[in-house]
Amino acid sequence: MPGKAGRPRRRPDELYGDRAYDSQPHRDSLRALGIKPRLARRGDANGSGLGKVRWVVERTLSWLHQNRRLRVRYERRADIHDGFLKLGCAMICFKRLQPSFC
Repeated sequence: MPGKAGRPRRRPDELYGDRAYDSQPHRDSLRALGIKPRLARRGDANGSGLGKVRWVVERTLSWLHQNRRLRVRYERRADIHDGFLKLGCAMICFKRLQPSFC
């Protein structure tokens, strides 16, 4: 199925952030760019809902850090590091999609 016509969107619809980014200037600048701020408020009890989205990123980073070359960056060249990063992502996808009988 083809995507929407036109140039691909470069800005996200929403931006999630923790309490460190809770300030009116941050919220105003995001709204000026057409991005809906989803920032946890200072002083509110935990349970803002950010953890439901954030754990996906942290889990994926921990999967990538199982590969030593990605946990400790030895390469100076960005293209080589990018290649190892893509290889690590491919390995994660392969492990997740691999049938259980293999």
